[in-house]
Amino acid sequence: MFVAHLVSFYFSKLQEDPTKKVDRFLHAMRLNDDQLNELSARFQAELKKGLSAESNAAAAVKMLPTHVCSTPDGSEKGQFLALDLGGSKFKVLQVKVRECVGIKKGDVEMEEKIYPVPDELLTGRATELFDHVSESLKDFMHEKNISLEKKHPLAFTFSFPCDQSRLDQGTLLNWSKNYKARGLQGKDVVQALREAVERTEGLDVEILAMVNDTVATMMTCGFDDSYCEVGIIVGTGTNACYMEELRHIDLVEGDEGRMCVNTEWGSFGDDGALKDFLTEFDREVDAASSNPGKQIFEKMVSGMHLGELVRLVVLKMAKLGKLFDGRVSDALRTKGKITTADVAAMDEYRNGLKNTKDVLDELDLNPSDDDCIAVQHVSTIVSFRSSNLVAAGLAAILTRIRQNRNMGALRITVGVDGTVYKTHPQYPKRLHKVVRRLLPECQVRFVLSESGSSKGAALVAAVAQRLTSLRRQVSETLSLFRLKEEQLQLVKARMRSGLDAGLRSKSSSTIKMLPSFVYLTPDGTERGKYLALDLGGTNFRALLVRFKKQTSRLYHKIYTIPLEIMQGTGEELFDHLAQCVCDFLDYMGLKNTRLPAGFTFSFPCEQSAIDTGTLVAWTKGFKATDSEGHDVVSMLREAIKRRNDIDLDIVALINDTVGTMMSCAHEDQRCEIGMIAGTGTNLCYMEELKNIEKIEQRATKTEEKTQKGEKNENAGAEKNKKDGEMQKMCINTEWGGLGDDGCLDDIITLYDTEVDQNSINQGKQRFEKMTSGMYLGEVVRQVLLDLTRRGLLFKGHVSETLKTPGIFETKYLSQIESDRLALLQVRSILQQLGLHGTCHDSIIVKHVCLVVSRRAAQLCGAGMAAVVDKIRENRGLDHLDIAVGVDGSLYKLHPHFSQVLKETVRVMAPQCDVTFQPSEEGSGKGAALIAAVARRKRDV
Repeated sequence: MFVAHLVSFYFSKLQEDPTKKVDRFLHAMRLNDDQLNELSARFQAELKKGLSAESNAAAAVKMLPTHVCSTPDGSEKGQFLALDLGGSKFKVLQVKVRECVGIKKGDVEMEEKIYPVPDELLTGRATELFDHVSESLKDFMHEKNISLEKKHPLAFTFSFPCDQSRLDQGTLLNWSKNYKARGLQGKDVVQALREAVERTEGLDVEILAMVNDTVATMMTCGFDDSYCEVGIIVGTGTNACYMEELRHIDLVEGDEGRMCVNTEWGSFGDDGALKDFLTEFDREVDAASSNPGKQIFEKMVSGMHLGELVRLVVLKMAKLGKLFDGRVSDALRTKGKITTADVAAMDEYRNGLKNTKDVLDELDLNPSDDDCIAVQHVSTIVSFRSSNLVAAGLAAILTRIRQNRNMGALRITVGVDGTVYKTHPQYPKRLHKVVRRLLPECQVRFVLSESGSSKGAALVAAVAQRLTSLRRQVSETLSLFRLKEEQLQLVKARMRSGLDAGLRSKSSSTIKMLPSFVYLTPDGTERGKYLALDLGGTNFRALLVRFKKQTSRLYHKIYTIPLEIMQGTGEELFDHLAQCVCDFLDYMGLKNTRLPAGFTFSFPCEQSAIDTGTLVAWTKGFKATDSEGHDVVSMLREAIKRRNDIDLDIVALINDTVGTMMSCAHEDQRCEIGMIAGTGTNLCYMEELKNIEKIEQRATKTEEKTQKGEKNENAGAEKNKKDGEMQKMCINTEWGGLGDDGCLDDIITLYDTEVDQNSINQGKQRFEKMTSGMYLGEVVRQVLLDLTRRGLLFKGHVSETLKTPGIFETKYLSQIESDRLALLQVRSILQQLGLHGTCHDSIIVKHVCLVVSRRAAQLCGAGMAAVVDKIRENRGLDHLDIAVGVDGSLYKLHPHFSQVLKETVRVMAPQCDVTFQPSEEGSGKGAALIAAVARRKRDV
């Protein structure tokens, strides 16, 4: 007995291991990681091809836009009806979202009823099919006591390929799954349903959305997990969808945000991309199908075909004598006799061999133990290849998402549904393992969808309803910043009125129209070295400018003005400036040299001569005491005297706007306007001397003083005027004060008022507070704060950061509005500010920035139009050709400000041809030029 067992054991060892026999036979189905990565790369190329307008028509993977642009954020609520049509039965449901019902508050509660679809309707007329659907809906509403007196929102899951132009419209591309209803292919499915509803008496529904079952799966899982942005189905068929960046979807207008794309990945390989991965069994399955050459990937992966693939492999091995001693039963020769459910049963971990024997016994094959082991291994390899192929496709999608968002690592959730995934015992574990192995840098979570296609459709409708309401409320808020042409014409008229009033001697105009005593622009003869001092904000610059022929060379150094100096005493401020000048002269080796200097002082000053100026008021955060009402040139001279180690010949005091004009006029003598659009805003221009009543009055008073023997402070100006040598003078408008008298109250918003009330100069510089870099970021913050408090942004969570004044700097507007900046980068900027939001939050923030900055540019354009029209009329011209020198970070760095400004001027001053020239070193070079011009005139 012992010898017999020994012989039997020895003989068994001589027999070939049945799994190795299968491995060799199906080696083409056993895919290694290199092959899977190659498949993933090919699929990535197909994704890109399908998204492109140029190549979509020829693409196998169609990449259909769904017009689902947001996953749930958890705030959705309402009651919805849902229809789910995609197989031999369809469901009608009532879905209650966030209606405080069910087990706990916040649940999604569903009631459903399944209705059969008679076979004759699958191949009959489409109108009959949809009439059946509509009548079933009415029956359901009657059974569930749902009132027919009011309109009910409805979501429609339609699990067939459709080309959608919007969320509630979709053209059927082709039927599948045994459906062949006539008269619908190429037509709008939603419209067909609407017409059926109209034919059904007593129904009143509004179809908000039509979605694919894959999209619905993603939305269902996204309701509980905000990271879910991918959905896949592995069941009777297979498909995948994901949230793609809108800027990459050529078939849809717009470039902001994301949209769910239904890949229809079952068609991968229809163009031959999988030719070298197909086995003889795949080709046999395809040839015997109702759509040869189509849905190649699906035929390698889905539940409709896995059982048939196993049957064909087993049949071939039996015919070759590798199974059942070469015996082949009639049942094994019969198509469909091994089902995907059989494959799942055979692949079970504990009972797989027993299940395999039961399946083979049903096929009249009388299998041996080795036959059972071998057939079980065939099932494992076929189903494992399916999960590997799905993993490769999913890896391609996840890689694309990660690259789109420029992320080193990606955290994402994949919603999954389908009978293969749900019922095959080993499938999920294998799929998860391979995906994580192919993408070690991604943290991928898989969530099984419950009632995915039905619940998800209702959630799509809920999201659509929420977004519609949100967009309407946000749009109403932002409409306050959208200025109509009539409003801009009023701003232009009020600016013109302010300009004229400011020129009059006894006017109390909010536009100060300060004479600069700059009569001439450069003529190109300027020579020599000049010092320029520039105080315009939180920095002070000292410059040495050398003019030679029509070229110049600059050397400069920047010094910071500490806040305690800005808001200390005037003496402390000017002592600090003198110290900076001393340091610069020492740095340049010119400490013992007396150079002519121009002083750019970018605050409102009342000048009585080119080298004197009384400070009218501080702006831009300065509040140094004992300065307003004093001559700033004298204050600087006195500070220099107190040092007793340097000497300056300060020959000109100018505003930075005047300096900008002079700098550009050195290059283009048409330049007679200077504009600053930066931290602050201002404009100067060359006005006819005869229109400046202030100068006329001052000249009269000077003449009276001269007759009395008093000192004539304006003798030079009077002489120039009398000699007729100068007919124009540059006027520093200080236009930022427009609106201080209430003339802009009709366009000032509550957000502007909030910014004004929190400023250090309440009620002042109202125009500047709507147009300059110092305030635009704060205007945006106030809008964001209001939208958040109203629950329209950041899920209603008002962070401490958002409450902080000044935290939203104007530079963020320029960055966020950049056309090259993806929304993920916008979110990154917001996260740096402690503001964590969704993609749609980023879109709203971008729109807020856009309308605030656009209004600023339009207001400046309306003001500029008033100035150029005034110059044209001053000169009695039908057409004016003029150049504007422009400086300031808003003009130079903001991606759209300059273009909106130019367009507004073009529309509002059609008789003027205005050229804008960005100034380089405007305030510094301009100060030196004015010093040169002033010295030249003084020496005459």
